[in-house]
Amino acid sequence: MSKLRFRDLEVWKSSVALVVKVYEITHEFLKSKQYGLTLQLQRAAVSISSYIVEGSGKGTKKDFAHFLDQARGSLYEIITQLKVCGSIGMGDPEKIKAVQYEYEILTIRINSLIKTMKTKKSIADDGYS
Repeated sequence: MSKLRFRDLEVWKSSVALVVKVYEITHEFLKSKQYGLTLQLQRAAVSISSYIVEGSGKGTKKDFAHFLDQARGSLYEIITQLKVCGSIGMGDPEKIKAVQYEYEILTIRINSLIKTMKTKKSIADDGYS
């Protein structure tokens, strides 16, 4: 079975771009409030693209779908953590809302890719070989 080229995946590209946005948002947090939630946000953001890469390297659709499920879990963490930030007045509300929306779009894309992985015979069936 051929390995999926993760660099060709829009979900991977989007997840990496969103890591940068999370770091930009958290950089603006007050220093006194910067540690707990900031680190959780940053780790969850990085883990999304990491799970996508790890799953694509496994070579089976079942394994890839499993790691996409993990990425989706990290996405939900981010959406929740950004909501908390907005609720307690951390960060720019407009930037937070915009990034939340982008993560929700990424969730839809990952859900679609999970569905594809669960219905295809192999990763190579998707034209990524």
